[in-house]
Amino acid sequence: MVQGPHPAPPTQGAPAPAGEAAAPKPAPSPASVAARPESRARAAVPGERAVSSVVGPEEVTGAQSIVRSLEEAGVDVVFGIPGGAILPTYDPLMDSKKLRHILVRHEQGGGHAASGYAHATGRVGVTMATSGPGATNLVTPIADANMDSIPLVAITGQVGASLIGTDAFQEADIVGITLPITKHNFLVTDPDEIPRVIAEAFHIAQTGRPGPVLVDIAKSAMQARTTFSWPQELQLPGYHPVTKPHSKQIREAARLLATAKRPVLYVGGGAIRSGASAELRRLVDLSGAPVVTTLMARGALPDSHPQNLGMPGMHGTVPAVAALQKADLIVALGARFDDRVTGVLSSFAPNATTVHADIDPAEIGKNREVDVPIVGDLREVLTDLVPELEREHAVKGKPDLGAWWHQIDDWRETYPLGYSEPEDGHLAPQHVIQRLGEISGPDSIYVAGVGQHQMWAAQFIRYEHPKTWLNSGGLGTMGYSIPAAMGAKVGQPDKTVWAIDGDGCFQMTNQELATCTINEIPIKVALINNSSLGMVRQWQTLFYESRYSNTDLHTGRGTQRVPDFVKLADAYGCEGIRVESKSEVDAAIKRAMEIDDRPVVVDFNVSRDAMVWPMVASGVSNDNIQYARGISPAWDRED
Repeated sequence: MVQGPHPAPPTQGAPAPAGEAAAPKPAPSPASVAARPESRARAAVPGERAVSSVVGPEEVTGAQSIVRSLEEAGVDVVFGIPGGAILPTYDPLMDSKKLRHILVRHEQGGGHAASGYAHATGRVGVTMATSGPGATNLVTPIADANMDSIPLVAITGQVGASLIGTDAFQEADIVGITLPITKHNFLVTDPDEIPRVIAEAFHIAQTGRPGPVLVDIAKSAMQARTTFSWPQELQLPGYHPVTKPHSKQIREAARLLATAKRPVLYVGGGAIRSGASAELRRLVDLSGAPVVTTLMARGALPDSHPQNLGMPGMHGTVPAVAALQKADLIVALGARFDDRVTGVLSSFAPNATTVHADIDPAEIGKNREVDVPIVGDLREVLTDLVPELEREHAVKGKPDLGAWWHQIDDWRETYPLGYSEPEDGHLAPQHVIQRLGEISGPDSIYVAGVGQHQMWAAQFIRYEHPKTWLNSGGLGTMGYSIPAAMGAKVGQPDKTVWAIDGDGCFQMTNQELATCTINEIPIKVALINNSSLGMVRQWQTLFYESRYSNTDLHTGRGTQRVPDFVKLADAYGCEGIRVESKSEVDAAIKRAMEIDDRPVVVDFNVSRDAMVWPMVASGVSNDNIQYARGISPAWDRED
């Protein structure tokens, strides 16, 4: 039996745990079938192997069926930790010739590693955990993947079917717990359902708006005998992601874009998820419009493109924020109008007509009233929009955007990104990150934690390619960087992968360095060590009269470092390097680039007084952006 979003005690036909007599299995009830998301579709798999190599049914255990299903789904790597409820699956997993299992040190690390793998490759990431605390430790990476639209399948063990609902040892209702933060989830108590459910899980995770899917499987189902047969088609009648946009809406969007005087293309993470960078480039070149790329869209359009104004929002560039505020047309492409971009929503882009294209119809009109809604896969939207815009230009000519670009170029010249050297004599973190990007180059993958270092990495590294910038954008998860970088390196072993982390974030998941060392995953870590919870400290400086309550981490000041990150790196089998002066920065980065046989941790001791600018304070209008402390651009008072 498979339950949909709400788990329930098994029916009398559920397979019994080992040692118990099993009752005959009834046919699936209409209720259990209706609880699933439905649509008729071929089995979509990350390895693009929709046809099973299995000829006819094969007798196996439920646990063997799980392993065979993952193999048929084209999975090549699983990040996980065994435990009692999932243990039956770990036995046949040992015999698989197709699956690489990477033993992580914490389930959260396994989830973020699977997410980093998915983000860097575009394939579905897979993580595995046991019941109870193992499953609940996956809640954070599942929520993180849900917010950032990352295709993820999490497989968890559950107590035996007869014990569900009895508060058995290590029982947790993980299906109910994760219901609000998954695209869909399943509870499997019938071993016969395993291949179909796993096929559906992969299909749901990667089609439409990507997202995480949880498959919770009872231990009794893993131990029972069953037959394995990989489904050739999926029956999901109620699940119909719309990918092809409506032609009428495309024509109207083209008309508006062809006639606007102050247009802006507002590009979000959907451009990365849909693989639409080439199509986006054609639209940008054709339209002549300025472009802003959100935190999740960095790299969707090369930073070197002359029309790219950079990142908008709370810590965006002044030209990007100003252009949105003064626009007469905003064409939102795979973006969510989230609060970190809009500031106070009622004052965001007050004079702009809005076109919003997104694969998820629930996002359209959720935050911003939309004039032209377009539901569809962004790659298909742009493929249709470009020729329609060409037709508009052929009839009406190209719009004159000269005055608009004159204004934008004035903002660019007056308010470029920059920073001041710290007065305390310590390293400027912006300098460290900028040099890291320049030395390692645009082909490297950069994975940030959350906080000041995340914003500086988004600002001061130039991104030329999609899938080279990974971060926790929606949930803002401290501890994301190290395991996500590990997953990205597994997925892209020929790429240089830098984890840019803060000393606070690093201490949440640095145990995954042991995983990296043992499994020969040579990531490089740029530790931006300001001995503080940096972003919290910045807010305390600005809004709490410099009352630094519980933000000092004691990691880089005085005679005692707790911990000493160079010694910690050595303990984990990594190369540890400490940098305390500007003259040492380039040499340390180059040294780290030369080491490929083990992970490297570079402890950059930076100023704790450095702040992220520009900044729009939480809860205020984007009109009140500050270029630096106490300095607001003149444009916010022009009107």
